[in-house]
Amino acid sequence: MIQALIGQKIEQSQMFLENGRRIPVTEVSMDDNIVLQVKTLDKDKYTSVQLGFGGKRKSTKSIIGHIKTAKLSLAPKVIKEVAWDNEGELPNAGDKITVESVFKAGDIIQVTGTSKGKGFAGVMKRHNFRGGPKTHGQSDRQRAPGSIGQTTTPGRVYRGKKMAGRMGSDMVTVRNLSVVNVDAVNKKLYVLGLVPGHKNAMILITRMGEQKDFVPLVNVAMPDAVANENTEANVAVSEEPTTVVEAAAEVAKEQNESAKDTAVKTEMKEEKKSV
Repeated sequence: MIQALIGQKIEQSQMFLENGRRIPVTEVSMDDNIVLQVKTLDKDKYTSVQLGFGGKRKSTKSIIGHIKTAKLSLAPKVIKEVAWDNEGELPNAGDKITVESVFKAGDIIQVTGTSKGKGFAGVMKRHNFRGGPKTHGQSDRQRAPGSIGQTTTPGRVYRGKKMAGRMGSDMVTVRNLSVVNVDAVNKKLYVLGLVPGHKNAMILITRMGEQKDFVPLVNVAMPDAVANENTEANVAVSEEPTTVVEAAAEVAKEQNESAKDTAVKTEMKEEKKSV
């Protein structure tokens, strides 16, 4: 069975659990993943499934030839190879893997993606340095890195020294996240917590286990209730006049009744005055 799928980060929002707790939620688009290739023990010495996600118009000839077995019209935008846990039958090239067949509410997952790029950053932002002293004449040392090495021995800067440089755009894996809802109709996955990457970034979601004390969202099963409300509204609308003529007739009738009531009240007042 496949334990991972490719998705696309849409946006971050918030929702409420049944116990009243407000949680941060990331909405992920989980369109069907297409199986491009299946690797087996006999042929490749290991078992895995190669998945494709999305589509792009232009691609290399090698990719176009590679996707012929899957009978795709467009080359996938992202190709990932995921492990197979040796349970069930292996899929065939061209099969579609849906989100509800892999994930369900309460699953513990880890999300891998490329973090947001921050550009060239100093040591205080990039490595959480404290900075230099602010007094005793140190006018330009407040955000400086300080010493970066020794003297003649060794006479160089050691490899891996924490210094200023480009920050972000790294492959990041966030663990111990959980799935709070799976929308099979709209092909969306709602994750408790924040995932790496900008909007519309491609991510790999891997199922790691199942949460024991899972608390569902408030009113997750809304379609039936919404359908009932719509039905009641339709019935109420159907009871109202269906044509403009009927509506005008009812308004005229109400006006006549109100005019009669006013005339009766006026006559009663005049009789009282005459008495």
